[in-house]
Amino acid sequence: MRSRETTARRQWSGTGRNNGGDPAAAAPGRAPRDARRGAPSANPRILLRAVRYVGHYRWLAFLAYGSLFFATAAQLTVPQLLQTIIDAVVQAFAATKILALPAPAQTAAAQKLGKTLAELQATQSNATNAILLAMAAIVGFAVVRALFSFSQTYNAERVSQNIAYDFRRDLFAKIQRLSFSYHDQNQTGQLMIRATDDVEKLRLFIGQGLVLALQALVLLVGTLVILWFTNHALTLVVLPVLPIAFVVFTVFGAMAQPLFQQVQIRISALNTVLQENLAGFKVVKAFAREPQEQTRFARAADDLLAQQLRVAGTFSFLMPVIFLIANLGQAAVMYFGGVQIIGGTLTLGEWQKFSLYLIYIFFPMGQLGFIINLMSQAAASAQRIFEILDTQSEVEDKPGALALPDARGYVRFEDVTFRYFKGGEPVLHRVSFDAQPGQTIALLGATGSGKTTIINLIPRFYDVSEGRVLLDGHDVRDVTIASLRAHIGIVLQETTLFSGTIRDNIAFGKPDASMDAVIAAARAAAAHDFITEFPQGYATPVGERGSTLSGGQKQRIAIARALLMNPRILILDDSTSSVDLATEYQIQQALRQLMQGRTSFVIAQRISTVLNADQILVLDKGQIVARGTHEELLESSEIYAEIYSSQLLGDSGIPIPQAIEESVGVAI
Repeated sequence: MRSRETTARRQWSGTGRNNGGDPAAAAPGRAPRDARRGAPSANPRILLRAVRYVGHYRWLAFLAYGSLFFATAAQLTVPQLLQTIIDAVVQAFAATKILALPAPAQTAAAQKLGKTLAELQATQSNATNAILLAMAAIVGFAVVRALFSFSQTYNAERVSQNIAYDFRRDLFAKIQRLSFSYHDQNQTGQLMIRATDDVEKLRLFIGQGLVLALQALVLLVGTLVILWFTNHALTLVVLPVLPIAFVVFTVFGAMAQPLFQQVQIRISALNTVLQENLAGFKVVKAFAREPQEQTRFARAADDLLAQQLRVAGTFSFLMPVIFLIANLGQAAVMYFGGVQIIGGTLTLGEWQKFSLYLIYIFFPMGQLGFIINLMSQAAASAQRIFEILDTQSEVEDKPGALALPDARGYVRFEDVTFRYFKGGEPVLHRVSFDAQPGQTIALLGATGSGKTTIINLIPRFYDVSEGRVLLDGHDVRDVTIASLRAHIGIVLQETTLFSGTIRDNIAFGKPDASMDAVIAAARAAAAHDFITEFPQGYATPVGERGSTLSGGQKQRIAIARALLMNPRILILDDSTSSVDLATEYQIQQALRQLMQGRTSFVIAQRISTVLNADQILVLDKGQIVARGTHEELLESSEIYAEIYSSQLLGDSGIPIPQAIEESVGVAI
């Protein structure tokens, strides 16, 4: 016992922070998940899984893709009408030339064409009407195509925006449900980029790429069918080009997806640097680290730029290859079509129609380059999105979990051992203690001794590796998480406030609370007076992370927030270590009100805050090395006695509680 206390005494720091709840302390140097590994292996089915979300909006999808078929049909009709116009012009021109010949020559020329003079005269006179009718039809089909194209684009966008909403909602809900251990291993910036940029890339593919892919397929198949019935021979000239193009696109698609996965990883890294810098900009400025942070950001930006240039280089090579294939096919058609025209087996109008339909074959091929770009990005992003959605939370309700009835507040630890990572060293080792209803349990120990880990196990932020944590005789793993945490109030050292008003933050855990209840909680937390001094009172915006409030004011709002919940179990994680003595005195008064009649667990760096605790647990390296009341520990624990003497007795011998009161008196 003596040697363990001596070790703990050497590690003790009165202003140190307990890292028992920080897995980074348990596994130093552990990198975030995306940094520890490369891009996940590509799964061709993952994009199909994302596309199935379209089924959630069948009616909108029906409008979008139904409109696509009508718009494409109108587009396919135009070359046929152009053939009619060209043939009418050519035939009228020939008829005009023949009818301008001398009478004997007219008959011979007409017979050579297989026409009578009356038919030639009819062709000449009807040509203008035929052209006007065809032009009117072209305009009509253009209007139809425009209307259905609008419906196609608008409804496809509605589908994609709704799906993006679903993904963002599901991602946010999943991230909220994931256990602390998951967040310990993943950086905030990486999670943010998946809910924003990754979802947007997937949305772009569903809203544009998927529609373009279907449109290209319909246009290609429809064109080949028309060409086959127009001219078998020329169609056979075109067909060999298509497998070549397909192979090229397949190869580029396989190359592109890993490249885009790396782009997303680098965007996440860049976003992480930016997020950390903005969150800690005061620290950066205080230590004059702006140049170093700029260098760190530039390094991440350079990595992203280099990867994006690799992608650009790949697709810069793809597009010329596509056009090369298209031009080869077009050259072959021009040659064989010209031979048929010379041989009299193909009219000029049919050849022109075939040329236009040929554009409809090669135009989708050109679109496929853009489609592959979108598809590769979407596949990489879908992989990252479903990686989160498919993650199994380490802490969740077991099948058949029961709702915890009204709790009395009896907490029991039975031989609890805990490791943050499987195979790692235990952070807690066979910890056992009882907390009777209404008792105050104080936790003291050096940094990393396991204090925060203990309080994290009570509300199941983590699950024990061995042993049990019981609440009123119920293993906390056997009850629902929501019902368990509804009985627990937590006031942390680092108070987190959310954008909104002071009233919103006090009522964060109970949004439907009446204003009277909010004010009553604020009064009990000694916060009402300073709140009413603000011009807007309880409607005062707190600013980002409570930037408009002092540390003591934020802490008292946090206490009011916990009071409003009326919890049976209260957890106070070193709630006064970062404030001045006068503010600490005010907070202590609020805490006494909060702790009345509740089972309370108090982590304290200042021993003055726990003198009246019913039970004080002194921890060292994950084990309880001493326990008892203040008086008992002064007699039985050398380490506690030295902590007490070093913290509470100054050179003048005046105890800190008296010093606090004197300090407050001077301030008043």
